[in-house]
Amino acid sequence: MAPENLRYTKTHEWVKLEGETARFGLSDFAVTQIKDIVFLDLPAVGVAIRGGEPFGAVETVKAAFDLYAPVSGTVKAVNADLAAHPEAVSSDSYGSGWLVDVCVVEDQAGREAAGLMDACAYEEHCGKEAKH
Repeated sequence: MAPENLRYTKTHEWVKLEGETARFGLSDFAVTQIKDIVFLDLPAVGVAIRGGEPFGAVETVKAAFDLYAPVSGTVKAVNADLAAHPEAVSSDSYGSGWLVDVCVVEDQAGREAAGLMDACAYEEHCGKEAKH
């Protein structure tokens, strides 16, 4: 089940907004589909990112996939533990497997997040994808 306090993209990233900070991660559905994460290419602190655009990549044993920013902002923290333990994304995608924290303009991020899916809509989206 997707946590209800998050918003979701169609490309399976999640965002948790807390004031002027947005935390990004990859959903459980995504990590069960891509399996065997071996490397994460995440942006450096201070990099500006735009909602809906790639901000990094995840590499698996078989392929690489872009990560798309749910909202716009400037990277203020990167989950350094993932450099040595990228598998944490798979084992705890909504907890210790978070990817980046982004400094956002609260009003703008709220508007961007409003265009994303809530947990119920995201579960429905995943159900449709799983059938294909």
